[in-house]
Amino acid sequence: MSVVLDAGALVAIERGDRDLIAVVKRERRAERAPLTHGGVVGQVWRGGHRRQAVLARLLRGVEVQPLDDDAGRRAGVLLGLAGAADVIDAAVLLLAHDGDEIFTSGPEDLRVLAAAAGRHVDLIPV
Repeated sequence: MSVVLDAGALVAIERGDRDLIAVVKRERRAERAPLTHGGVVGQVWRGGHRRQAVLARLLRGVEVQPLDDDAGRRAGVLLGLAGAADVIDAAVLLLAHDGDEIFTSGPEDLRVLAAAAGRHVDLIPV
């Protein structure tokens, strides 16, 4: 099982969400890195380790996948299947496999994408 974080999850951690911080710590203790992608980081990063010290520290223990040509194309295909438009959300969903947990501020959007992709994931609102 993997933990996948969307932008809402990163913002929640930055704001001190203790439950989500505990999840990240649990994953690190189990020697698993939570997953996200570079587009998600771009949604929340506003420049500077000093200004976003909590987020900078968190990201050291997160596996940040590239949002490259291949990922972009797969996300685009999924968006077409789902009738959706948010490439960042689609790429987040594509990081997850059956049984994974996605911590998200947009569970309804990801539910539509998961159904279109045939993925059975736990969508945990933050």
